[in-house]
Amino acid sequence: MKFTNGYWLMRKEITPSYAVEYWVHEVNGNELVLHAPSKHVGDRGDTLDSAVFAVTLSSPMENVIKVSLVHFKGKAYKGPFATIKETNPHVEIIENEKDIIYKTGTMKAVICKEQNNWKIEYYDGDELLTETSYRNMAHMHNSKTNKSYMVEQLALDIDEYVYGLGERFTPFVKNGQIVEMWNEDGGTSSEIAYKNIPFYVTNRGYGVFVDNEGDTAYEIASEKVERVQFSVEGERLDYYIISGGSPKGTIQKYTELTGKPALPPAWSFGLWLTTSFTTSYDEETVTSFIQGMEDRDIPLHVFHFDCFWMEAYEWCNFEWDKKTFPDPMGMLKRFHDRGLKICVWINPYIGQKSKLFDEGMERGYLLKTKDGDVWQTNLWQGGMALVDFTNPAAVEWYQSKLEVLLDMGVDCFKTDFGERIPVADVEYFDHSDPVKMHNYYTFLYNKSVFELLERKRGKGEATLFARSATVGGQQFPVHWGGDCSATYPSMAETLRGGLSLAASGFGFWSHDIGGFEQTAPADVYKRWCAFGLLSSHSRLHGSKSYRVPWLYDDEACDVLRKFVKIKCGLMPYLYGQAVLAHEEGIPMLRPMFVEFPEDRTCETLDKEYMLGDSLLVAPIFKKSGKVEYYLPEGSWINYITGEVLEGGRWIQEKHGYDTIPLMVRENSILPIGSCQTRPDYDYTDGITFYVSKMKDGSKARVSVPDLLGKTVMEAEAERIGNKIMITVRGNSANWKAALMEDGDARVEINGNQAVIIL
Repeated sequence: MKFTNGYWLMRKEITPSYAVEYWVHEVNGNELVLHAPSKHVGDRGDTLDSAVFAVTLSSPMENVIKVSLVHFKGKAYKGPFATIKETNPHVEIIENEKDIIYKTGTMKAVICKEQNNWKIEYYDGDELLTETSYRNMAHMHNSKTNKSYMVEQLALDIDEYVYGLGERFTPFVKNGQIVEMWNEDGGTSSEIAYKNIPFYVTNRGYGVFVDNEGDTAYEIASEKVERVQFSVEGERLDYYIISGGSPKGTIQKYTELTGKPALPPAWSFGLWLTTSFTTSYDEETVTSFIQGMEDRDIPLHVFHFDCFWMEAYEWCNFEWDKKTFPDPMGMLKRFHDRGLKICVWINPYIGQKSKLFDEGMERGYLLKTKDGDVWQTNLWQGGMALVDFTNPAAVEWYQSKLEVLLDMGVDCFKTDFGERIPVADVEYFDHSDPVKMHNYYTFLYNKSVFELLERKRGKGEATLFARSATVGGQQFPVHWGGDCSATYPSMAETLRGGLSLAASGFGFWSHDIGGFEQTAPADVYKRWCAFGLLSSHSRLHGSKSYRVPWLYDDEACDVLRKFVKIKCGLMPYLYGQAVLAHEEGIPMLRPMFVEFPEDRTCETLDKEYMLGDSLLVAPIFKKSGKVEYYLPEGSWINYITGEVLEGGRWIQEKHGYDTIPLMVRENSILPIGSCQTRPDYDYTDGITFYVSKMKDGSKARVSVPDLLGKTVMEAEAERIGNKIMITVRGNSANWKAALMEDGDARVEINGNQAVIIL
């Protein structure tokens, strides 16, 4: 939201009050409370007729500083609020003649005490991260609307770039953009987003999280081009400065603060196939798809039933359409007997024709208007209402309906929607602020479903396919990118969304292979298959047409088969990276600047990514097969072709549909499994540890988990001269060692050690 007219003037309807100088402070335990008047106080008379801001600094955990800016503290400050983990860190508050220093870990805030010189500088060690100073921290009043806003403007350095703020399909670097934190169903081709996360990270290695579930508005080098401005309606603004020492460390720290993702089950990393949205299907149709995949030797692991598994106009009643599926329990057993997991589509809306509408209305489980009526709309389902997840009884009721499906044989849920949440004339059971509930609703919705899955299936067996999200939503994986089109530009914008979501702390992400809207030409479908199978999760899904590969051409079957098998073989590596995402909060799909923060070229790359620590993926976005991608310094090996390339440069290549730049980083050990047909198997049985290019004196290490995420095998490699020494610990009864590149080498294995002689 813009308040100024250029740099010096305000918009006519806006009356600003700025923090001008430090006046006095108090120390309350680990809190430092500063009082900052909005005009210079030269004498006692200057203390009259003007605002005084209360600015409180605190620290929930080491290297995180929370700032609370308050104008009128008597104004009600209603939730919902994000859950923040606090670890009671050691804090130092030091005062001298010129400054007050608030220190936590290696971070410190330095408050200037000089008159007429309001300034707070934030450092990590001796490095200045950002600051707020002249005409930055403010209260704004709009005389036309009679609304008030709290505003902060944090400095940007020269060449400093901003990333994140949720799954955004606009340019990856957010500088110059206006961003509104407001969940909406807008597809992937606009500036609005399904997943709005008020957290950004910069290439300088720190991040800022605004702790407000409402409509936080950002002006990112767009109102004041030297600043990131964020504003919220009301009389209070809370935000956190987070420094993890690097972009990756800061994303880790943010997930430590707001919640780390659960570990999805290994089977969820396989190939998902769906009925598509409005297509016609029954058990015979579904069986033909499953059999068609089997006949073509394409491994399939999860089948998903989209909306019309329920009868039209009755979404959601959570009952199978009896005319189309007369024996749902028997059908699910038949599919389970074929080794498949089953997912069904749900949303948090109850159509008026559903028998659950009367039940929910009578029991008070549906969102109400201020007059006590059930809130309803015709957008999506006729007369639909919303489940009020602030009511614990409504949560139990909703879960009980899903529990019937789980008992029947359903394994997981696609938790669609959660964005179309009203803010006017509604009253929640717990009296939450409706504006803040607009974004937060999806957290309660997905949390309710995920907790049911964990209770019924056990931790490590729960997974969703969720579209909407807010702060903390990363705890309930997996999320997918929403409604994309079947084109190369939409494929690229989908990746931009995934990169932005990863920079916002989300560890697991997927997208609709081949695009959701329209039907892709065969070449787009085949290129998207490679991209989709080299994401953490992989799903074939569409709108009005099926997504089975033989409807495109025979080669599409070959391409899909190849990349499904590549992914299954990579599962010892991929599931190890999933465990890392779960335990440390490092996303599996990583923007290049996160993994290579010292390489300036990586700062703007948005058409390639790291898949975990060791693999670089550059999807192909052209029918010609031409691709241009950047390799950071070092030796890289194409996993598919074996070609060795030196980095520190741009590469131009042309690929058929069966290859892609899937590059293995130097000084890596890549554990490859013996199974190419399933994602969930004993990764240690017949495992091969492939060693990439290693420099003399370099070392590498990798962990291999079991299906519960517990490390059961570790391998370490060290190159000394012309020998690479590999030591394996754990279940080492049946393993191999090999070089990734072609070339003459001898491998000698003795017990848990191997020597590769170059």
